[in-house]
Amino acid sequence: MEEKRQIRSKGFLLRLEPEIMAEVERWAAQEFRSVNGQLQWIIADALRRYKRKVR
Repeated sequence: MEEKRQIRSKGFLLRLEPEIMAEVERWAAQEFRSVNGQLQWIIADALRRYKRKVR
């Protein structure tokens, strides 16, 4: 019987203004991250700062 693989993350569509996207791309490049990785880091950091639960 085939096991179902657990999904570790959930995808969603995010619309950003071109100027904001350009800044995120620059920031990601400076941190040697992908844009997706940078956005995940930004969200996790905001959750920690506002005392929300993060792994």
